[in-house]
Amino acid sequence: MAENLIAFFIIIAGGVFFQWKKPGNIEADAARHVINTTVIRFFLPALCFKVIASSPIDKNTLLLPLSAIGTIFISLLIAFLIYALVEKWTHITKTEKAVLILAGTFGNVTFLGLPVLSGLYGQDAAQYVLLYDLLATTPLLWIVGAAVASSYGRGRRLTVKESFKILAQLPPIWALIAGFAFNFSGLALPSFLIKTLDLMSMPIVPLMIFSVGLALTAPNLKHTILALPAVALKLLIAPLAAFAISYFLGMQGLPLKASVMEAAMPTMVVTLVIASQFKLDHKLAALAIVLTTALSFISMPAISWLVAR
Repeated sequence: MAENLIAFFIIIAGGVFFQWKKPGNIEADAARHVINTTVIRFFLPALCFKVIASSPIDKNTLLLPLSAIGTIFISLLIAFLIYALVEKWTHITKTEKAVLILAGTFGNVTFLGLPVLSGLYGQDAAQYVLLYDLLATTPLLWIVGAAVASSYGRGRRLTVKESFKILAQLPPIWALIAGFAFNFSGLALPSFLIKTLDLMSMPIVPLMIFSVGLALTAPNLKHTILALPAVALKLLIAPLAAFAISYFLGMQGLPLKASVMEAAMPTMVVTLVIASQFKLDHKLAALAIVLTTALSFISMPAISWLVAR
């Protein structure tokens, strides 16, 4: 895992360097928007369809989203409790509180989870990453997470109907559905289509890691102290909860490892989008991403070692 993390660190550092130098006078936010849009709307659907259409579907495959949903709700509950206590001890605004609740709950399960799990466990892990994200993390982010953000934020309230509309407009969701339909049909993918999908899948990992580097910003001391409980929740408590839930569900082998490692991912970069959209503290959201991403290079190897025992 050390070699993979070094490679990820170098690519992330490249993203940070891009922020600093602004080659071609391109702002990091603009570059990140283009990269993320291209990945989500073009490259990632290809990977989703290929992986789901050609992978065996078994009990563990179906249990993994249940484990993910349980982990997310437990993390959300703990985050609410933690920041209710923090609110009693020190001043924290509603917009700061909402950001940190989301930061401690939703992980970067695709943009960092895919390269990490593929590096650890091979390409077979990709289906678990996609199921964890598209059947649990992304739907709950836009339904539950957006509800939290809109209730604490200063922006317009997002209705449940609008949340489902956002989900329906995500190409990876439709690619996942198409992949399941093709898988259950019993048909084999033609070789030319496999080759095409393979080529379309290749840029995803480096682009995702580079995008993380584009989002990183310098820390703020007051915000850092406020963020520490969310960091501990995301990197340490969430994977423990995932292990307990997965073990209770009878999961084992790669699905169990994938469930725990996905829960150990740092804060989701999309929380920055949520924070901006609902007028939360977007600088604190960026800080949570920075802290959890940096510290995950220490926590992930330890959790990977423990889950392999």
